[in-house]
Amino acid sequence: MPYILARKYSNAAKEWGWQYVFPARDLSTDLRTGVVRRHHIDLSIVKKSIKVAAHRAGLTRRISAYTSRHSFATHLLQRGIDMRIIQALLDQQDVSTTMAR
Repeated sequence: MPYILARKYSNAAKEWGWQYVFPARDLSTDLRTGVVRRHHIDLSIVKKSIKVAAHRAGLTRRISAYTSRHSFATHLLQRGIDMRIIQALLDQQDVSTTMAR
């Protein structure tokens, strides 16, 4: 969370929207305030983990985070979940974008 935002909204960091799905293993200290925090995992680590998992699973097709996102939406649709719910979960503004995938 940006310093200025944390200063203006002191409890914002505790709200669900600021929590990370993939938190970093290590903690870091804000040099300005001395506050110890845990940040998110860097995108490069997520990409590498997906690549390693695909290799271990014996998948020969290129797999990416987008593939996971697409599969997630496809499985929800196959289970009969309403398209508007899927649209909200994928954070897409236009349902036609969700349908086109």
